[in-house]
Amino acid sequence: MSQTEQGWQASVSTLEVRVGELKQLFNAMDPAPFWERELDPNAVEYIVESAQEVRSGRPLQLIVHLAREAPTPEAAALLREAVHEDFKHRAVASRRQLRQLLRIGRISLLIGLLFLAAAIVIGDVVISLVSRERYGTFVQESLIIGGWVALWRPLEIFLYDWWPIRAEARLYDRLSEMPVHMVDARTTTQPPTGVAET
Repeated sequence: MSQTEQGWQASVSTLEVRVGELKQLFNAMDPAPFWERELDPNAVEYIVESAQEVRSGRPLQLIVHLAREAPTPEAAALLREAVHEDFKHRAVASRRQLRQLLRIGRISLLIGLLFLAAAIVIGDVVISLVSRERYGTFVQESLIIGGWVALWRPLEIFLYDWWPIRAEARLYDRLSEMPVHMVDARTTTQPPTGVAET
C-alpha cells in the first residue's frame, strides 16, 4: 500500500451497515428487477444520518457486513452501482427542490414588495382623506405592518430555507461517490480482496 493510500485510509470515515442478506438493502416494494431497485428507505435513512455526523469534506466509505451469505464480486458491483445511482438521483431531486424553492422565493418577494408599496400608497391616501389624524395614522400603520408581513415568507426562504437543501444535495453527492465494500461478517471485518471497490 502506498503512502497516499495509507493517508487516505487514515482520514476516511467508515459508515457500517450490518444485514443478513444483500436483498435487505433494497426496497422490496420496488417492482423493478433486482439489479435496478432503489435502496430500502430505512437503509438510506441510516446511511444519511451516519454521514451527517461526519465532518463535511471528509472522505466516506461504506462497509456492508453480510451475516448469512458470502459476498461475491458480482454482488459487490451490484451494490456499489445501486448505492451510487440512488444517491445521485437524490442529489438531483434535492437540487430540483432547491430551484423550485428559490423560484417561489423570487415570486413571493415580488408579490410582497408590490403589496408593501401598495400598502404605503393606500396608507398615504387614507391619511389625506380621514379628517381625524389619529384614525388615519392607525389605518396607515396597520397597512404598512401588513406589507412587511407579506415579506416574511420570501425572507424566510432566502435567509433560512435554501441552505439545508443545498447541504443535503452536497451530502448526497459525497455518498454517490464513496467506495462501497462488502464483507462476510462470519469470517472477517475487512473487505476481502476482489470484493471491495477500490
